[in-house]
Amino acid sequence: MLSKIAQNITPSATCELEGVVSDMEAAGVDVIGLNAGEPDFDTPQNIREACKRALDEGKTRYINVPGLPALRKAVCEKLERDNGVLYKPGQICISTGAKQALNNAVMAVVNPGDEVIIPMPGWVSYVEIVKLVGGVPVCVDTRPDFQLDLEAIEKAVTPRTAAVLINTPNNPTGAVYTRESLERLAALAVSHDFYIISDEVYEKLVYNGKEHVCAASLSEEAYEHTIIVNGMSKAFAMTGWRCGYTAAPEEIAAGISAIQGHTTSNSTTFVQWAALEALGHNEETVKEMVEEYARRKEYTYGRLTAMEGIRCADVDGAFYLLPDVSWYYSRKHEGKEIGDSFGFCSYILEKAHVAVVPGGAFNAPKCVRIAYTNSMEKIREGLDRMEKALAELE
Repeated sequence: MLSKIAQNITPSATCELEGVVSDMEAAGVDVIGLNAGEPDFDTPQNIREACKRALDEGKTRYINVPGLPALRKAVCEKLERDNGVLYKPGQICISTGAKQALNNAVMAVVNPGDEVIIPMPGWVSYVEIVKLVGGVPVCVDTRPDFQLDLEAIEKAVTPRTAAVLINTPNNPTGAVYTRESLERLAALAVSHDFYIISDEVYEKLVYNGKEHVCAASLSEEAYEHTIIVNGMSKAFAMTGWRCGYTAAPEEIAAGISAIQGHTTSNSTTFVQWAALEALGHNEETVKEMVEEYARRKEYTYGRLTAMEGIRCADVDGAFYLLPDVSWYYSRKHEGKEIGDSFGFCSYILEKAHVAVVPGGAFNAPKCVRIAYTNSMEKIREGLDRMEKALAELE
């Protein structure tokens, strides 16, 4: 019989959809993916070459659990340069992707029965990561513009609150949290003595002149109450490489390293050498990707807001839009009603062969998540197909 932990976990809707799309493509169906939360760009050549060199030089053995000293030093330099925060290499732990870093962070500060406040809409794995350690997820709605609702968060704080888990820029909304809102959140964390677990993996993907603000940079007290989670996947098109990291106060960092020592030990050694190259030499490739994403966002936003019945907020980060498609929930095709976001996505996939993700998976039941991580040509065709399919609903 399955354990209670396994029975209590909801499978990842995004991963399940990727499996369905893969099966359809293997069967010869031309599916346009507007679902994938990963860059469509190749990992830059210099990063790939660094990995090859590491392999050729035999850098394939175990290393210290928290990672290569050179890489942890480079992460510290990056955090000072980009985020204005000072860390020592001993406060950094390199992990097998940012998802492991998140698990490490939650496990390090959350006891069974402790509460973790999670602003919603939010990434599908946050709730499940908290449940895995026996924590209690407390989901709190954001404002209509997807910014943090500080009054709602404050009301949700109890003596059992161990952390607030935030993600800025945000998946699935694309919102970039303001400095003012993060200052207010940091003040709450200090006064109630809980941690901010800040997932900043999309930090480089910011548009319209907005700024990414790192919660740990706001004050000395905020620094002591913040665990930064980041990784190489989004900014450097290194999703399959699985390399992330945490930066935390010394006591928490030691706990994170101890936890990882009993799960994966060090993350893949030769991948860490590639990550070192990425952090030191890829500002231009990041800039080029961000410029292309900005162009795609403007096009996708314009097309969605021009479609009948669809409302969509224009946001400033990540590579997602979260349009409200609930106008179509009472519509039917061949007598079958759309019903909800899952039905909407199933219809679009079956009728138009376009993959988008149900907002219900992110606590946004009126919406679907659309990723502009495909080529402009594919985005254009995908939205054409979607618009045509929607026009056929009764």
